[in-house]
Amino acid sequence: MSDTQPSVFQEAPWTPQLSQMPEAERPQERLEKLGPRALADAELLAMILRFGTKGEDVLKVATHLVHDAGSLANLVAWSPEDFAERRGIGKVKALQLMTVFEIARRVIEQRKPADMGTPGAVSEYFRDVVLGLDVEKCWVLCLNSRNHLQRCIEITSGTSNSTLVTPQGVFRPALRLAATAVIVVHNHPSGDPEPSRADFAATRRLKEAGEILNIELRDHIVLGTPAADKVGQGWFSFRAAGVL
Repeated sequence: MSDTQPSVFQEAPWTPQLSQMPEAERPQERLEKLGPRALADAELLAMILRFGTKGEDVLKVATHLVHDAGSLANLVAWSPEDFAERRGIGKVKALQLMTVFEIARRVIEQRKPADMGTPGAVSEYFRDVVLGLDVEKCWVLCLNSRNHLQRCIEITSGTSNSTLVTPQGVFRPALRLAATAVIVVHNHPSGDPEPSRADFAATRRLKEAGEILNIELRDHIVLGTPAADKVGQGWFSFRAAGVL
């Protein structure tokens, strides 16, 4: 590549950087002195963005992003196109932000609470994981005899209104981990956790397969939102409903 031809990963030479801001206002200096907990949401975002635009420093760009989304958490649901529509956020920055938020989502998925014995505990585990998802996903929670989570594995990712769940997909990881029980979890992007006929049919197939393999289907939980749930809890448990 020619020395005069900028890389696609380089910003324009006039773009204000963190180092060009007054020292007292630089998130990097505040991070070094006070630690990450002391930084505001926009300051943390500015550390990732690194560059602003002509006439607007990076902290202002980050502040506008948080304001437009309503909160830092809401940015998790943004697409690359949403980011790219904002002044100062090009394709590379949009992809970087998407990567950071996906890492955060996966870290949350891999938390291991001590007990997954109730639908409420499962719902709380997935609360941040399903935030902003616009497609159905399905996970299998592999448990030991004490209801302790061995591993959470995403097994399918479907369209906006359906996902394919098979006994093979659910019980293969359970067999590999020598799990004694599984909980199947999937989300409804609409927010309404009321199960469909397909959900009931899938639950019956999984229960039968588990009995053959001697691995208990402990529960099948559908996740939604309290606002869209007619009973206001935001989830549906097949075991709590007496189906399992």
